[in-house]
Amino acid sequence: MTHSKLKAGEVAGTYHVTAPVTEADIISMAKRFARRRLAKGRKITQPSQAFEHLQLLLQDYEHEVFSVLFLDSQHRVIRFEEMFRGTIDAASVYPREVLKAALAYNAAAVILVHNHPSGDPKPSDADRRITQRLKEALGLMEIRVIDHVVVGSEGHVSFAELGIL
Repeated sequence: MTHSKLKAGEVAGTYHVTAPVTEADIISMAKRFARRRLAKGRKITQPSQAFEHLQLLLQDYEHEVFSVLFLDSQHRVIRFEEMFRGTIDAASVYPREVLKAALAYNAAAVILVHNHPSGDPKPSDADRRITQRLKEALGLMEIRVIDHVVVGSEGHVSFAELGIL
């Protein structure tokens, strides 16, 4: 898909499609906008602001992907990084590696996110355990875990909204 099929509208955030587009083109455009919304320097004032973008970026994988949104002390995005890839129903997550990355980026806070290829975003017991381990490891370095979001084609679930963080 080329940018020539999309032209900025007169009102900020609006666009005109200037040529026929396929469904794949539309999905590609949406993912590009989602990445832009999670780009360095963007402020995340409400974690829910990031949920749609995270869901769009991760829901189509056929395997689990565990990612981290690293934030500064003002909750501006430092980096969004896919850290671990797994199988259709599990991904090995290493708290040491997440902590190393958080320290390397000088992050003050993180939003954890992973997908469920099944489509059902309901957190598993393993999801709850790794969240607690990550919260403890990052907490030792005073890095806050703001949320852990599980995404799937059927929606997303926020640990913070469930009150289990």
